[in-house]
Amino acid sequence: MDEKWMRVAFEEGLKAMDEGEVPVGAVIVKDDKIIGRGHNRVESLRDPTAHAEIIAISSACNTIGDWRLNDSTLYVTVEPCLMCGGAIIHSRIDKVVYGIKEPKFGSFGTVTDILKNNKFNHTVKVEESGFLEEKITTLMKKFFESKRKKRADEAKSV
Repeated sequence: MDEKWMRVAFEEGLKAMDEGEVPVGAVIVKDDKIIGRGHNRVESLRDPTAHAEIIAISSACNTIGDWRLNDSTLYVTVEPCLMCGGAIIHSRIDKVVYGIKEPKFGSFGTVTDILKNNKFNHTVKVEESGFLEEKITTLMKKFFESKRKKRADEAKSV
């Protein structure tokens, strides 16, 4: 079942890419139904907090009419950053399944591990799924290569 939901998160990531955003997508599932979805919107909203996870959390809270997302699972294509990790803990999400590690900002073990702090009143189970790892990695590389090429082309035209 995790692979099914990761595929939906990947589709959200494709929407981000189509909008010129870093291609990260997320969905929140409860009782085998999507209650929230999101993709990065940082550039379009000019908001550094508009990460896929934050948007999916807001969407899920609106769907169920509560800020507590107990008994839900967040599927996200890339390991959450520290900001998103905090929001995940605060919103009481039970489980996070992510596709690939985030080497610069990953907060679930790659750069830091927010969950090692045992003083939080909520614990989150985290899994690096490996589902769609190759596709997600390829999408991320393609996005950043296109950004670098665009910058190089703009520098040549000046």
